[in-house]
Amino acid sequence: MARYTGPKTKIARKFGEAIFGDDKSFEKRNYPPGQHGNNRRRGKKSEYAIQLAEKQKAKYTYGILERQFRNMFKKATAAPGITGEVLLQLCESRLDNVVFRMGIAPSRRAARQLVSHRHITVNGEKVNIPSYQVQTGDVVAVREKSKTLDAIQDSLANANHVYEWITWNNETKEGTFVNIPQRIQIPENINEQFIVELYSK
Repeated sequence: MARYTGPKTKIARKFGEAIFGDDKSFEKRNYPPGQHGNNRRRGKKSEYAIQLAEKQKAKYTYGILERQFRNMFKKATAAPGITGEVLLQLCESRLDNVVFRMGIAPSRRAARQLVSHRHITVNGEKVNIPSYQVQTGDVVAVREKSKTLDAIQDSLANANHVYEWITWNNETKEGTFVNIPQRIQIPENINEQFIVELYSK
């Protein structure tokens, strides 16, 4: 399956929340998609359906394919700590997500494109792999030639989120991944325990 590039609002309506960020279309129609979305009577979901939906929500939120996500789960299982929490920390440590959190791009999809097109450096070296795992202390920056790009400047001008685990210098257009965020610091509305239960069957 290729990465999803379709309408974001349709997916947001499926999960009942704006998982891709501010979405005016979702605010107008925050009920499930489909002809009878607003009136459809829905029976009680099975435990499996709830767990599967939570995994899909996490994958869509971070823009990760199934094989990558499963490999990240295996890595989280082998690492010390609470598996579900470690899984989200691995998602947060992806370069495309860090670029998004720093405000360099308005969305993870846009951040992935910036990374793929070599506009981003890590510790002074160009990195074009969105899934690259950023380590504590790494310096993520906009490449010198890309600092004047309108898309980047517009995104930084509108960025208003501050995260405790990231520092950002708007003058030099670089930031530091200070530490791996604790679960309580990660704002995403994801029940990681459901994902752990799904993969543990």
